[in-house]
Amino acid sequence: MSTTADTSPTPAPLPLLVLGHGRDLASERGVECPGDLPAPSDPGLVERARAAKAALGDKVFVLGHHYQRDEVIEFADVTGDSFKLAKEAAARPEAPYIVFCGVHFMAESADILTSDEQTVVLPDLAAGCSMADMAAIHQVEDAWDDLDAAGVADDTVPVTYMNSSAAIKAFTGRHGGTICTSSNARTALSWAFSQAGDGRLEGGTGKVLFLPDQHLGRNTWARDLGGALSDCVVFDPHRPMGGLTKQQLKDARMILWRGHCSVHGRFTLDAVEQARREIPDVKVIVHPECRHEVVEAADEVGSTEKIIKTIAAAPDGTKWVVGTELNLVKRLAAEFPRQQVAFLETNVCYCSTMNRIDLPHLVWALESLVDGRVVNPIRVDPDVAHFARVALDQMLALPGETHRD
Repeated sequence: MSTTADTSPTPAPLPLLVLGHGRDLASERGVECPGDLPAPSDPGLVERARAAKAALGDKVFVLGHHYQRDEVIEFADVTGDSFKLAKEAAARPEAPYIVFCGVHFMAESADILTSDEQTVVLPDLAAGCSMADMAAIHQVEDAWDDLDAAGVADDTVPVTYMNSSAAIKAFTGRHGGTICTSSNARTALSWAFSQAGDGRLEGGTGKVLFLPDQHLGRNTWARDLGGALSDCVVFDPHRPMGGLTKQQLKDARMILWRGHCSVHGRFTLDAVEQARREIPDVKVIVHPECRHEVVEAADEVGSTEKIIKTIAAAPDGTKWVVGTELNLVKRLAAEFPRQQVAFLETNVCYCSTMNRIDLPHLVWALESLVDGRVVNPIRVDPDVAHFARVALDQMLALPGETHRD
């Protein structure tokens, strides 16, 4: 009997657990959609959470991302999106414990921006981000070697979306780049092009390596800066040289990482057109992490905070379909009952990783702190934290808004 060695490549280790199954690297849909959340937690946990939080008092500060479940948001001292929450944590130096109800990269950013005397706790370490996991540090370093081999690295500045690991932020800091949010991506790209190549935006030689969300990079370049889609190439880390030729890399202005949000990537042009057919006078508002054709078809495009503010300021009777995470859309519908607020996709999808943070995990984290135990502390390596802070500080030095994602 003869045996043959398995020569299939070993999958690269991911920094965090990617939820779901049937993952298809050629598809926008990185995880399967469960369709609905589990049943609400045991009501007894509500009282336990209240008791633990009261016992801790000012020793704990709880942050809740907009995409969290209502049962978790109830216990948040501050709600917001990722960088706003990290900044809020840094503004509370008197609180020794920061419980971050969000995902791993957000807790890392909070650890980077808070003092050494503060500890950031993530109630469930499996609360990752599929987009952030699409750019592992070894892949990005290999990609930079490819750009160097193609002769374009010296003309390229990395710009990294806030939705990325601390290691990728540190890579950006080491290579003279900046972090961006979806609110200030235009400003960040304009700055990067002023630093890259000959420093010219129009007709220049400079390039940006945009990590890890291709859609935000493409939408910002084409819609906000007036660039041509033909100036964009997509670097696929699963293919040699990103699946590109040296000439393609030399001709490109925007080198987009092949990553995406597994929620926002689900929204389709068909869904926009269906909403317009079925809801007279509807307005479509979507997040810039959506695909380019969806963003082009929308009436409004903006960050999570902009979506909230736009709907809050709209006249009574306004009809909206919203292209962002479903927990937030449901919360908006409940908060503004005089408007008609609906989810853009009929194929309903929550952010499966964000919803890892549930009331049982939050209670466990809080009661452990009451007992003097710290569970799931998030601590970023000091060298990584230093260079990630360099990139974050560069973002903070940019003009305009920098505190929203």
